[in-house]
Order: sequence, then C-alpha cells, then structure tokens
Amino acid sequence: MSPKSYKIIGTPFSTFTRTITLGLNYKNIPFEQVATLPQSDIAKASHPYGYLPTLIIEDIAGGHEVKLSETQAIVRYLDRIAPDPSLHYRPSTNEEGLEERMWEVVSLAASFGFPTVEVGVVKPHLKALEEGVSEADIVQNNRNEVSKIAQFLAIVEERALHGSMFLFGSHPTWADFYLYPLLADLRALPEWKDAASGRFVKWMENMDKLDAVGQTFKGTLGDIHDR
Repeated sequence: MSPKSYKIIGTPFSTFTRTITLGLNYKNIPFEQVATLPQSDIAKASHPYGYLPTLIIEDIAGGHEVKLSETQAIVRYLDRIAPDPSLHYRPSTNEEGLEERMWEVVSLAASFGFPTVEVGVVKPHLKALEEGVSEADIVQNNRNEVSKIAQFLAIVEERALHGSMFLFGSHPTWADFYLYPLLADLRALPEWKDAASGRFVKWMENMDKLDAVGQTFKGTLGDIHDR
C-alpha cells in the first residue's frame, strides 16, 4: 500500500470538524488542518455545498487525492484504516439493537443536537453579544431554547449506558465525539448550567481528560472565551 497523507479542511471553531479531529487524534493518525470557514473558496473547492469538514486523502506516491466531504463517510474511512483504538460500542450481551444504539445517538447529535444547541442557543447568543445585548437579557431570551436542549439531552441519556464513564462504556465512541463539541460550545456560555444534568457535567469532566480533547481545544469557542 502506498503511503498516504491526510488533510482536514475546517476551522477548529466548527463542531463537526472537531468531531473528526477528535477521531484523528484519538486514533493517532497524523494530519494537517486547513483552518477555513464554511462557504469560503477553500471550503467550496472541497465540499459540494461549501460545508465543513472535508478529509483530503493524498496518495503520496501516486500523486492523486480523494475527498470525503461528509462526516459519516469520513468516520467509516477512519475506522477502516485504523480500527484500533476502537470508537465503537461492543455490548457484552446479544440483546437486539444494542450495538446500533451508539449510531442512533450519532445521528441524533448530528440531526437534532446541532440545530438545538448551535442554531437554537449558541449562535444567537454570540450574535446578540455582538449587537450589544446584555448577557442577562440573552439568557432570559434563550430560556425556551435551553429547555429544548435539556429535552434533547434527556433523549440521549435514555439511550446511553447508565453509570458508565462515557456514553457507551469505559472508552469513548463516535457518539461521544459527535456530542462533545456541541456541549463544549454550550459550556462556554451561561446557558449551560440550566441545560445540563449531573450526568452530562460528569461526562464532560471525563471527556476533558482525553488527550484528543486537549489536542483539539485551540481555536474553539471554549478557548476563545478563556482568553
């Protein structure tokens, strides 16, 4: 097999970009990150709709490249080239549907978590701050949207393993890496304390201890707010 190099197109501020860089770091796959915003010329040249992220796979010897421009396609590729350490849930019983439940949470985070957290609260909060609205008024105005986040997290908790360090056991899975960037953004804002249950506060603490999380912190909302 000819050697390959990997390039991820996407700003660290992008939650879905962070999902993939978390996976790359966790699996110890070296990569270059091109920090660009959605709809930029670079993003449009990589993704058919100019979204983030795109993984560019370069065949060093052959001189050609392949672009994967949707996270679930990228995830499947990373699992194939680096199956260990695993980011899958392998249940100890044969109960129907348990293994697939992790992927259910992945889909819920992408399809419902992102619009609920990022579109519903995080982006409006940041926009209102730029417009000079007081943070107290922003939090008050976001109360209904924050309640929707709490409902979403209750749905995730219902599907996750109870009493486990991560969502599905003693090591992280793709479900953790899809959910974490959303909640890391929310935690940078005061709405966090009204949205997160004790389970997710502790889960975030466990996630924070991962080297992959520390390696992907720079340039995120949490990093910017800490400065």
